[in-house]
Amino acid sequence: DYFPGGKMELMGSLEASQKAGSLLEHFRKNNLPIFHVQHISIQPGATFFLPGTEGGKIHSALEPLAGEKVVQKHFPNSFRKTLLLETLRKQDVEDLVIAGAMSHMCVDATVRAACDLGFSCTVIEDACATKDLEFRGSLVPAAHVHTAFMAALHAAYAKVMTAQEFLP
Repeated sequence: DYFPGGKMELMGSLEASQKAGSLLEHFRKNNLPIFHVQHISIQPGATFFLPGTEGGKIHSALEPLAGEKVVQKHFPNSFRKTLLLETLRKQDVEDLVIAGAMSHMCVDATVRAACDLGFSCTVIEDACATKDLEFRGSLVPAAHVHTAFMAALHAAYAKVMTAQEFLP
């Protein structure tokens, strides 16, 4: 639903998925643990990521391979009422590299929770996407939303870098 034609299209979602794909390729090539997080909306009145819909599927550019863990979530924070924390701890993961959407919602909530749980976090900012927001009659362009949230995360919760800066 975050991609062109979806119910909640984001600015730059295709470009962000290409960067995320390069991260996946790097992690796969180096046999590093990969955890996909899939949002499925089950709250009453939800309008996107509905169960059983095309928009709720993981985008084909980022499709999990056999053996890669997929954690389904129903809230912005990927740790809330999921097995993510337990799964990461079982594999002795201490450092997280995070990419995804939306920068101002699920990425933000997950990074802050991960940091509070003791994980060291790196956010790949150009592998994340968001949308324009409206607040009290003012339009906040997606680029400004994204920059503000990356700056806030970088200040205290994560190292924020581009895919090019992260990848060898």
